[in-house]
Amino acid sequence: MSIATFLTPDNWLQPDAGPRYVQLRQRLKEGVDQGVLKAGSPLPPEREIAALTELSRVTVRKAIQALAADGIIIQKQGSGSFVASDAPQIEQSLSRLTSFSEDMSRRGMTSTSTWLERGIYMPSPDEVLTLALSPDDSVARIARLRIADGKPMAIERASLSTQMLPNPLLVGTSLYEVLGAAGFRPVRALQKISAINLEEDDAGLLQVAPGKAGLRIERTSYLADGRTVEFTHSIYRGDAYNFVAELRLAKE
Repeated sequence: MSIATFLTPDNWLQPDAGPRYVQLRQRLKEGVDQGVLKAGSPLPPEREIAALTELSRVTVRKAIQALAADGIIIQKQGSGSFVASDAPQIEQSLSRLTSFSEDMSRRGMTSTSTWLERGIYMPSPDEVLTLALSPDDSVARIARLRIADGKPMAIERASLSTQMLPNPLLVGTSLYEVLGAAGFRPVRALQKISAINLEEDDAGLLQVAPGKAGLRIERTSYLADGRTVEFTHSIYRGDAYNFVAELRLAKE
């Protein structure tokens, strides 16, 4: 059902059913519950809702403010109003090197994955440089959609030398578990985090609208002896992750 049809006042507005803004608030909440207004999507502008419902903009504004007070709608200065995301909110420490599955387990959440790619390939120039490969070497690649409690959270694409991961098919829930069993679990990593707008393919996998905010993370992880283990490109939902770092005053 289109939002225009859903908000047609003949379908729901009653003269004796209480204040109009309360009825509109209830109707908009039903739209969220029924998926007519999808999580993370923008709410139509006040003037458009007023035109569709034949209500005043003051009435529409009161209804939206009531929804915002209930946490159903999020109002962003200069951007408008959005349906609150139903993705779990994750605080990710930048000082701890853990896998996605370990993070979710520590939070009491269930992690699953959908495989996007897994196999042995010829390396790209970036993989040759970062993983210290020769052009004739092969590279193991795994790509997964990472899911927490049924919600897609991130797209992870990892490249490793076949010395570290000779058989990508061994990776089940946790890559780090497989690396640890082989004696190749990384002990440190360098990360670069960039803000992006999600492109259509990635947004589709993460079940958000194209153009929504996301985070691109490039990580290179190392063994204690300095050898590179893993070169990872990840795309995270911007509405689901908060990255936290502890800072200390530098000694002069």
